[in-house]
Amino acid sequence: MEKDISSGCLREYTERLEVQTLSPYAALSANTRGRAAPIEPCLIRTDFMRDRDRIIHCKSFRRLKHKTQVFLSPAGDHYRTRLTHTLEVSQIARTIARGLRLNEDLTEAIALGHDLGHTPFGHAGEAVLAALVPGGFEHNVQSLRMVEKLENDGTGLNLTWEVRDGILNHSGKGTPATLEGKVVCLSDKIAYINHDIDDGIRAGVLSEAELPADCTEVLGRSHGKRINRLILDVVGASLGKPDILMSDEVREKFSKLRQFMFDRVYLNNAAKREEGKGKHVVEQLYLYYLDHLELLPEDFAKFIVEDGKERVASDYIACMTDRYAVTDYENRFVPREWV
Repeated sequence: MEKDISSGCLREYTERLEVQTLSPYAALSANTRGRAAPIEPCLIRTDFMRDRDRIIHCKSFRRLKHKTQVFLSPAGDHYRTRLTHTLEVSQIARTIARGLRLNEDLTEAIALGHDLGHTPFGHAGEAVLAALVPGGFEHNVQSLRMVEKLENDGTGLNLTWEVRDGILNHSGKGTPATLEGKVVCLSDKIAYINHDIDDGIRAGVLSEAELPADCTEVLGRSHGKRINRLILDVVGASLGKPDILMSDEVREKFSKLRQFMFDRVYLNNAAKREEGKGKHVVEQLYLYYLDHLELLPEDFAKFIVEDGKERVASDYIACMTDRYAVTDYENRFVPREWV
């Protein structure tokens, strides 16, 4: 090892270590399909490490801390935001990837970037743009657009193909090309079902005792036990196989618990009482900027000819945080005292 390090290229040592230690089903850094624009290799970091770092340091990642996960404008500091959700997905996905000897750096990069394109007010904002924008709007597609085109002052992050594939296909109809991407896809569901139970209990929308008894009997009767049970099951069912799986029993109970959450939390009128207001804000801002393209920042406006005004207006709205959207709405539509 000392000889490898003294050679002056830790990256090459790490790449050789991946070949020696990772599963034959893992994506190897040295075998990446590359970037749209080739760059000089780093002496220390693999390509997937560099992608993770580029995502962490980008503006859209920082904005996630002020974007809704489930509860809009919650009165408390302990409810999840889009950023804390992303970090929980990353933790779960990395644990599974390590257990299966997959590429943890690739897994982490995909997890950290998977929700960069989410709108303000969570899926409520996404639903509005999906209905208004020609061609529709999906947050996973927008996340890819963010890293390929909109980030870094309109030049994109120039990420590897594997990371971009995982971001695009973490939800929707697509299937990730790598097992690392499939791990993130499943970890996203594991994370949001369990942390939304926690937030739902905190909000008084449900109690632990109301969870389906047959589900908690199999998956666990606490937040930590459920996550641990699901991770162990995925690793046990997937080990040595070219796919990411759950056992039949756990998959059945997890699906039932997910449906329970849709019925009791995601479609609950009490939990969603502010959603209509958030939708109204997104709708009015989108329509406003369609008619006032001259107010769009140049980083967005320069794509109008190429992508159309509707897509670019939705880009600008999707980049807003909840509080920025509310402030901008007030500035555009709420009368102020005349001085």
